[in-house]
Amino acid sequence: MAENKHIHHPENDPDYKGLNVNSGIDQPDSVSHDSVKRFLDKKRKVLAPKAYIEGILNGDITLLSKAVTLVESSKKEHQQVAQEIIKQCLPHSGKSVRVGITGVPGVGKSTFIEALGRSITSQGGKLAVLAIDPSSERSKGSILGDKTRMEALSGDKNAYIRPSPSAGSLGGVARKTRETIVLCEAAGFDHIFIETVGVGQSEIAVHSMTDFFLLLMLAGAGDELQGIKRGIMEMADLIAINKADGNNVEKADIAQAQYRNAIHLFPRKESDWDPQVLTCSAYHRKGITEIWEQVENYKKQTLENGYFFRKRNAQAIYWMHETIEEQLRNSFYQHPEMKEKLKVMENYVMNNAMSSFMAAGELLEMYSKLR
Repeated sequence: MAENKHIHHPENDPDYKGLNVNSGIDQPDSVSHDSVKRFLDKKRKVLAPKAYIEGILNGDITLLSKAVTLVESSKKEHQQVAQEIIKQCLPHSGKSVRVGITGVPGVGKSTFIEALGRSITSQGGKLAVLAIDPSSERSKGSILGDKTRMEALSGDKNAYIRPSPSAGSLGGVARKTRETIVLCEAAGFDHIFIETVGVGQSEIAVHSMTDFFLLLMLAGAGDELQGIKRGIMEMADLIAINKADGNNVEKADIAQAQYRNAIHLFPRKESDWDPQVLTCSAYHRKGITEIWEQVENYKKQTLENGYFFRKRNAQAIYWMHETIEEQLRNSFYQHPEMKEKLKVMENYVMNNAMSSFMAAGELLEMYSKLR
């Protein structure tokens, strides 16, 4: 205990009647910077790959989370450990059904996922929810609100929720999410939900790593969303109109009829699956069972016609090419000599001394010689 350094308070002298000032408590020893650093280093210590692998295969959620953190890390030494973990976990993966869930902000994705997730875990299923979360380009902060919005599910011992900040790189976070799927499946999770936060390119990424793509819609959301809907609707294996309760029931029924007519205009899917349009109320837990029956029917049909694993194989090849492109791009832009040459070429292009295409050609030629 540190020495008592309390000063005498003159207010406690007899001359000051009616006043009394407590002396307070002894001050603790100051915490040195070195002790804090030692504590953090111990906490962040990277284990041997074998420790993570054994923990994951035994269903240890703490070690699973630490392994996912390594997967998400940009440090080279972390990536080396992460890739070894993924390699050893790969033979134990692939036994889940992967469902992509998307919809415009405010459609009720978190409430829907919690309702469907609780239904799955109550029947003995194990669910991992991975969110592709676009970070703010300005602040580099992330939304990462799923654990607070899905309070009941986050406390479920058979559920695991992991938001993934993208830090502005959708391709990077999508690849890391796919690798996280492998670890979650190896840890025994037989249901994987991939949630997109917002709309845009993330839907394409999620569609390319899931078996079943579910689109949540709202009744009477307005024509301003039609441009977003068209491309995503073509990818959807099921459209669910959420918040079909109270005064919204009639609107939801009308929207259901309209969407049913719309999806018949799209080309037939390679899977031979006929997408359905259903209504539900995640808040009141209505229509949730019927939606999950569609997922199970889809899996059964595509397993029988062989499409299920054809799609997964095609996805694996797609992500191989995506990873090659991403790593080549990073290698090019992070090379110190290329950084300098880029500045020079940018000036040439801005001053019309060289065309964009000629400058790109010279840069690529220079890069190929450096390698």
